[in-house]
Amino acid sequence: MARKVFYSFNYKRDSQRAAQVRNSHALADEDEYGVIDSVEWEKVERGGKEAIKKWINEQLQYTSVTAVLIGAETADREWINYEIRESWKRGNGLVGVLIHNVKNLDGKTDVPGSNPFDSIHLKDGTSLSSIYKIYDWVSGDGITSLGKWVEEAFKTRETYAGEKELKDESSNDNGGSVLVRPQPQTPSTGPVVVNRPPAQPWSNA
Repeated sequence: MARKVFYSFNYKRDSQRAAQVRNSHALADEDEYGVIDSVEWEKVERGGKEAIKKWINEQLQYTSVTAVLIGAETADREWINYEIRESWKRGNGLVGVLIHNVKNLDGKTDVPGSNPFDSIHLKDGTSLSSIYKIYDWVSGDGITSLGKWVEEAFKTRETYAGEKELKDESSNDNGGSVLVRPQPQTPSTGPVVVNRPPAQPWSNA
């Protein structure tokens, strides 16, 4: 079945590349959320942090997978981090898609960025990058492969059904701030290997 997908990306630097992903019609238009241009994003930003959170949460509401479109500065963006964390908390699958090789309107590509999943961890210390894969939109033939990547992300999240909590990355055990600088990523190959039993749903007991 078709999954509703939220696109998370850097609106200032990557809006043209993200628009090409959407306009490729790899997914049906009615199954796509979160794609606006940089001008529209600036309007949302002017409303302040609460307005931004409200917009993101509304866009995520009916989705089951979040596709993080990874450009040069994606891993450094506050709101992309928020979107990833909120996606996990609400049970969305996650998949990373490298878009730096997609040409902008000037015909230029960009430099590769870091994997934003590297700096987000479950309570037990497992990084999201060890759970979810990333692919290259250009070399991986995203137009024909995106649907498969999305379905794989959905099924991977089912393995962790009921798990919503993530580690607080804002401070370490000594009270100091944590600065994680992930390294630039290459596309994943091979199947996702989950070395743990499926989680049990949360209980109020």
